[in-house]
Amino acid sequence: MYTRYYNPEIFLQTLDGIDRSRHIVATYYMDDCLPGEDFVDHFALIQAMTLEGSTGSWEKVAEDTLEMRERLSGKMVGYYELPTDNPSRRSAVVQLAFPIDAWIDNVPMMLLSIAGNCFAYSPKLRLLDIFLPDHLLASFKGPKFGVPGIRQLLEVPERPMSLHILKPKMGMTPKEVAEQCYQTALGGVDMIKDDEMTSDVYNSKYDDRLKAVNDALDRAEAKTGKRPIYFLSITDEPRRIFDKAAHAVELGARGLLVCYSAGLSVIRQLAEDPAISVPILYHASHQIAQQPRIAWPVSAKLARICGADLMLTPTYWSSIPMVSLEEGIRTSQVKLAPLGHIKPIFPMPCAGVYPGLAPILIGEYGPDIVIPAGGGMLGHPDGYTAGAKAWQQAIAGAMSNENFLEFAKHPENRELRRALEKWGYLERPKTPWLRVAPKFHPRPMKFDIE
Repeated sequence: MYTRYYNPEIFLQTLDGIDRSRHIVATYYMDDCLPGEDFVDHFALIQAMTLEGSTGSWEKVAEDTLEMRERLSGKMVGYYELPTDNPSRRSAVVQLAFPIDAWIDNVPMMLLSIAGNCFAYSPKLRLLDIFLPDHLLASFKGPKFGVPGIRQLLEVPERPMSLHILKPKMGMTPKEVAEQCYQTALGGVDMIKDDEMTSDVYNSKYDDRLKAVNDALDRAEAKTGKRPIYFLSITDEPRRIFDKAAHAVELGARGLLVCYSAGLSVIRQLAEDPAISVPILYHASHQIAQQPRIAWPVSAKLARICGADLMLTPTYWSSIPMVSLEEGIRTSQVKLAPLGHIKPIFPMPCAGVYPGLAPILIGEYGPDIVIPAGGGMLGHPDGYTAGAKAWQQAIAGAMSNENFLEFAKHPENRELRRALEKWGYLERPKTPWLRVAPKFHPRPMKFDIE
């Protein structure tokens, strides 16, 4: 009996031939090995994985018709083999297209297609990217503010911005939180946020904390003429988080902090609620557990379309170097790159950063960033206000045409000098790709004659 090993409705497909306006395309890295086997059929595994993410099961049933599969099944539209020397191993970049008719404007169901049981099929599978079709993208509103809106709120048209992370993570009273905010506000910080671990505890409720901080920022604004945005943590159960958000805005909140654990659909509902008229900071650092299987740029794109206005970004130079140099930078680029009608959002290179890193962070990520610092601001030898000033000076120095260390020597930049004395300054390494050896690189020369 004639047997066709690979279903045409899945495999006789290319990216050029599908209706790209109605398919989401997921790009994966696959590395699969069957030790001792000298015949490895990678397509058989991909076929099972593709069906698992759409219509099928391991055993075909009568109702699983060709018409159903053509309309709703996943399709392999790209297979790019990566050569190996091991006959038992197959490594490739694979692109699977899933029809959006299978779930229609439904983020949780979309994730089941592109990032569900597929991970059980290939032990080293990693989701690298997603292409969002026009019909799907049109159903998302994205962030209310994004980069342009937040710049307008703060009246900061061009430069990078600093953000004070409240520390310790939990346990402070509203009065202690407010005092810390007051001191960094006097130093010119642009934004302040609760730590992602901050929640309602025995000695601090979110509304009491907000009232105390707003009073403190009123006092600071009277002295400086500047008011930072305070991002209040409201991460909670869905049955409570929407009421908390609405109440916080009524009380005068100017920003909300929501962690990934609340879910992308929660972010989306908050962002699309007309009553929530403030920016949303999406804290994703605890997605570390997903990092081996889902690349950070994917998480960034999903957070952006769901409505986050800014999102923490892993950086190679942090105290928690979770990703490669390139993946960290690419995460930032995905947040800022053109994406239809969706506004760009602020990257936030984070974790253990200090003022001496400003030239590297701004050089890699560009001016459209928010740099969050906890210990790297509050640990300044001259106190919290000096720590905030040091960051403003570091940003100005990195953006100037002057050598950063020479800029720090100016008398008015004492706080930056003191920060550099404590934490130092890192010169970014260089890789000699374009010349045979560094000795052949062009070098400036000086002549004594006119």
